Formats: sequence, structure tokens, C-alpha cells
Amino acid sequence: MAANVLEEDSMEQDIESPVTIHQPKLPKQAREDLPKNISKECAKRKIQRYVRKDGKCNVHHGNVRETYRYLTDIFTTLVDLKWRFNLLIFVMVYTVTWLFFGMIWWLIAYMRGDMDHIGDSTWTPCVSNLNGFVSAFLFSIETETTIGYGYRVITDKCPEGIILLLVQSVLGSIVNAFMVGCMFVKISQPKKRAETLVFSTNAVISMRDGKLCLMFRVGDLRNSHIVEASIRAKLIKSKQTKEGEFIPLNQTDINVGYYTGDDRLFLVSPLIISHEINQQSPFWEISKAQLPKEELEIVVILEGMVEATGMTCQARSSYITSEILWGYRFTPVLTLEDGFYEVDYNSFHETYETNTPVHSAKELAEMASRAELPLTWSVSSKLDQHAELETEEEEKNQEDQNERNGDVANLENESKV
Repeated sequence: MAANVLEEDSMEQDIESPVTIHQPKLPKQAREDLPKNISKECAKRKIQRYVRKDGKCNVHHGNVRETYRYLTDIFTTLVDLKWRFNLLIFVMVYTVTWLFFGMIWWLIAYMRGDMDHIGDSTWTPCVSNLNGFVSAFLFSIETETTIGYGYRVITDKCPEGIILLLVQSVLGSIVNAFMVGCMFVKISQPKKRAETLVFSTNAVISMRDGKLCLMFRVGDLRNSHIVEASIRAKLIKSKQTKEGEFIPLNQTDINVGYYTGDDRLFLVSPLIISHEINQQSPFWEISKAQLPKEELEIVVILEGMVEATGMTCQARSSYITSEILWGYRFTPVLTLEDGFYEVDYNSFHETYETNTPVHSAKELAEMASRAELPLTWSVSSKLDQHAELETEEEEKNQEDQNERNGDVANLENESKV
């Protein structure tokens, strides 16, 4: 009985207690990617980018078992490391080699008995003035860095020391070339040059020359230009084939002027890159109402050679559906001043609204074709009407002729009777 009473009390408490539903807390990256003016339903859905706005790919490689492949290309592995790890390895490599060869110099002196004849003027040591491990370590540093203070000198009575001197000199040169080369390549990487290549915050869709186009803007903040710059775009969207195969993050090319040469840029001032939405475009059937429902991402890639160094540079950015504005255009940023053109980068990301159909490019093409059909129908209908009238007149004439022939025959018969 007591158990039943407790169960009833607990049930009454459960019924009377208010139900609280805690909303899941979004990660920081998802909160940053969410636009400010979206509905609550869209806010609940996590927007995951394939390429972030700063151009870094949001992909992590996991469960890589063949890690030895990284060691086969040790130079690229060191260059790709972060600066703190690179500097740590740089210091550790030199320190380890100095300690290693210092230990060998000390062992040679110890095995020859030089430590037992310190201060003996009649004894010829392998290395003069080497009286312990610290002095052997200092001699190793002087040998590998070719400093040569002149206080510790190898003598000609130590053949093993001469061989070790040759080995350390050769290996020291290799270590210097490898590590200095690695640091030089890391310093001269053109990744920082991509920081001055900017993309517009939003992409826009509007009419241009009577055609629906997807557009975004690119610019270069430096006076030293990008040589042979080219632009390309990819649509990242999962798809399912006719056979039922699901392809996650399928990549589709977006034509930004490949066949006309418009993808090769002379990037002196900001340029608007345009993609014509036609039958070959992946946006052919997407309308303004359907665009927010699509789960897609547009990745844009700008490539070219740095004029100062001649190295290839690549800058990337991306646009998700919430960053594609339908019915907008970019504000002009180029003005003509006294003897030169001036670019106002304060207006680089600004857009303004313009009259744009809300229908998809496919629907606009169908409506345009319907608007042209009545003219063709009127010509053909007139021709058909003339042909029908002529046939009807011929049939009436034939019937009248038959009736006349029948009347004449009847009169002849009656006269005979």
C-alpha cells in the first residue's frame, strides 16, 4: 500500500511539474556562421561549412594509419608544421647534433688518455685544451658552426679525430642546408599574400543583360599585382544518383567565363565575377523562394603568381545560402579623380536592392517562350483558316453541282414518261 501511495504521489508530481525543454547549445563556429536575420527554425539547423570565409578548409583527417608517409616527405612535413613546433625542431636538431659530436670528442679524449695528462707539456692530446665534457661540447659547436676561436685545436697525432672532424663538417653542412632551407621556404610562403586578396561578404543574384546571373566581387589590396590571375568556382552539394548512391559534398563546376576567357583576370581594381544561370548551371531550377531551403555552398578560388616573388598564391572563400542575396547588386567602388582612378574599399561589400524576378531561370525561359508563341500561332492559324475556307468552298461547289446534275436527270426522266 505504501508503495502504491508513493507511486501515485510521484505520478501527481510528474503531472503537475512544468516541462522544461533545454535548447541545445550550438558550437561557436555554428553560432558565428548563423546570419542575424534568420528565423528560429533556421537557427536550430547547424550550418556546417566546407570552406570557411578565411579560406581554410574545414576538414580533419582522422584514422590515418599509414603515418610513415609523412616521414617520406619530411621536408614538406616540417614546412607544414606550425611555427612553434618548427622553431622547437630547429633548436632541438642543432642541440642534439652538438651534444652527440661533443660526446664523441670527449670519448676519443678519454680513451686516448688525454684526461690523465691535462697540463702535461710532453703529451700531445687529440684536441688541445680539451679537459672535460663541457670543453668537448664547446669544441663541437665551434667545429660545426665553423667559428674557430683558436683556443681548442685538433692535432695531427689523432687520425680518429681527423675523420670525426670531416664527418661532423659534412653532416653539419647538410643540417644547415636542410634546416635553413626549411625556414626560408616557410618564411617565403605566399599564404600571407592571400590575406590581401579579398572577397565580398555576400554573393548576389540579379539580372544582367536580360539574363539571371550569380555574382560576387574580388579585389586586391596591394599595389603589387597578381600575375596571370584566374578565378574558378565550385558548388558543394550532396546528391543522390539515379541508382540510389549517395554522394556527400559533391563538387560541381560553376562556369565563370571559362569558354569566353572571363575567368582570367587583370586584377588591378575590384572586379565583379558573373555566372550566367542557364541550362548548364546548377541554379537553373532554383527560385528565390527555394534558395533558402537549399543546403549548398559555393567555394570560390582565386589563383595567380605573386609579382614580387614569382610564387603561386591561392586565396579561397565560400558562400552559403544565407549569404546569397536575391535581387541585389554591388555598389560601384571605382571613381574617376583628377588624373587617376580611386577605389573606395569602404563600399566593397555594400549592395543595393534592384528589381529582379523571383522565378527561377528555367521558369523565366518558359514564360519568355510562351510570350513568343502567340505570334507563331496567329500566322499558322490564319494559314489553316484560309485552307479550311478553300476546302469548304470546294465541297459546297461540288454539292451544288451534284444537286444540279440530279435535277436535270429527274426532268429528263419525267419528260420521257
